[in-house]
Formats: sequence, C-alpha cells, structure tokens
Amino acid sequence: MDTKPKILIVEDEEKIARFVELELTHEGYAVDKAADGRTGLDMAENNAYDLILLDIMLPQLSGMEVLRRLRKNSQVPVILLTARDAVMDKVTGLDAGADDYITKPFSIEELLARIRLALRKQQPVAMPQLSCGDLVMDIARHSVSYKGENIDLTGREFALLQILLENQSIVLSRDTLMEKVWGYDYMGETNIVDVYVRYLRSKIDDRFDVKYIHTVRGVGYTLKQGEYDA
Repeated sequence: MDTKPKILIVEDEEKIARFVELELTHEGYAVDKAADGRTGLDMAENNAYDLILLDIMLPQLSGMEVLRRLRKNSQVPVILLTARDAVMDKVTGLDAGADDYITKPFSIEELLARIRLALRKQQPVAMPQLSCGDLVMDIARHSVSYKGENIDLTGREFALLQILLENQSIVLSRDTLMEKVWGYDYMGETNIVDVYVRYLRSKIDDRFDVKYIHTVRGVGYTLKQGEYDA
C-alpha cells in the first residue's frame, strides 16, 4: 500500500508546475497536476489529497474560487501560490480558508518547509466510524467497506453517503442533500442527487445484493437496512 503523502499542484505556468513536481517527487511525495481551476477543483473533489498547492491566477476558475468551493466539503491543507504580495491578497486568501501563502518567486527549500509544516498541523485525532449493519465508513481513512470488502467511491459519492449515514432512517429531501453536498449555489443539473444516488446503489446495493438506500416518493432519500418502500 502506497503511504506517500499525495499533493495536487494547480498551476497554469507549466515550467513552475513541472519544477515543483520534480522537486516534490524527489522528496518522496506523490504528485498530480492541473493547469486550470476547473480541472483542479474536479480533481480535488474526486481524489484524496494530503495537501494542495493552489495558484491564485488561474484560467477558468480563479484560485480563490476553487478554494471557496473546496472548503464547502473539505479541510485538506491548501497553500496558495501567487505572484501577488499585497497584504490584502494574503488576508483574503487566509480568510477564505487557505492554510498558508507563499509569494512567487519562492525558494524550493521554503516551499518544502511550508509543506512539511502544513502536513504536521493535520490533527491526528481519531475520526469516527459510521456504520449501518455491515456497511462501514472510516472517515479518517476516507474508506468505505461492506463485510470488509472495499468500496471505491469518488469524493462526491463519499460525501453523499456520509450525510446519509449520519442521518440513518431520517428522510432527507433532494434540496437538503444538494445543499449539504454540492452547496446552496450549485448551478449544475437539477437531477444531480438522483444521479449520484444511482451511483451509490450500483456500488453498494446492487453489488452486494443488499438494500440500504431507499427512495421515499415525493420526498427524498434515506439510508437504513430493510426492504425498499413500495
């Protein structure tokens, strides 16, 4: 099992991104890269990273917007990379949820030190396990299993299942689930909750021939063991 810390670099300047990638790889980190904000956000939401290096001036979505959206569902450490050095830019980034801020040009030694500090600051506190019968979610490890067999979920699928597990036998409306998982200002497809419920059912209920995720017609969804409602 690969235990190397995994870092995402979201940087549109290819030379900088490549240089940082090589240095981090040399230091023993696993590295992914994205060259624009929208791709970076998608990768951050659908993969488990230990830290994100995020440029502010990005195409498609700015680093600040990526950070704002990311903080709705994730507390992964984020270090902002930027050519700006104004005090207000730093304050804005930190207030938006960044863990640190480094101004270009920077020395790789300083960046590595800041990365080590951010990783050390991650609280190693025991996170709870959520379960319903033989379905178990380990929040700290970001893993889900059924009778010990691993279930691979995307970031959104994991977040949706976590909300359902935290509210077992409580019927949650589509609007409630959308707000908690996608944010109140989500502007995408209106049936996104139904789509992701189908994904979860295919990976859990259908795969293991069990019945966990239930539809309450005209209301929403709930998670419990038992037969589906008619």
